[in-house]
Amino acid sequence: QVQLVESGGELVQAGGSLRLSCAASGRTFSNYAMGWFRQAPGKERGFVAAISLSGSKTYHADSVKGRFTISRDNAKNTVYLQMNSLKPEDTAVYYCAARVGGSDAYTVAYEYDFWGQGTQVTVSS
Repeated sequence: QVQLVESGGELVQAGGSLRLSCAASGRTFSNYAMGWFRQAPGKERGFVAAISLSGSKTYHADSVKGRFTISRDNAKNTVYLQMNSLKPEDTAVYYCAARVGGSDAYTVAYEYDFWGQGTQVTVSS
């Protein structure tokens, strides 16, 4: 099993930037494909970004493409989400997820095996 702890969420003004981190512990981090999802009040959890085991493949949702970037540091057991040009509609709880194995980056929530507790991002207008 792997434990995931997100951090970095806070209140920020529109147009600002944040970097979310997700620290993993428990097993070999490089064995996990990683993803970020988010859930706004009254909405379903939705895909934000994903990265493969080695980091060679990444996918970003259309709504964040060009503004958000997912990356990972396997030596630090951490995956990041750099968020730039934030908009009020980016306000949500952001969740980190881990999937055991696989050669791709995965964009659907049910493909992930483990989840963090979430970190709140609030973007004010």
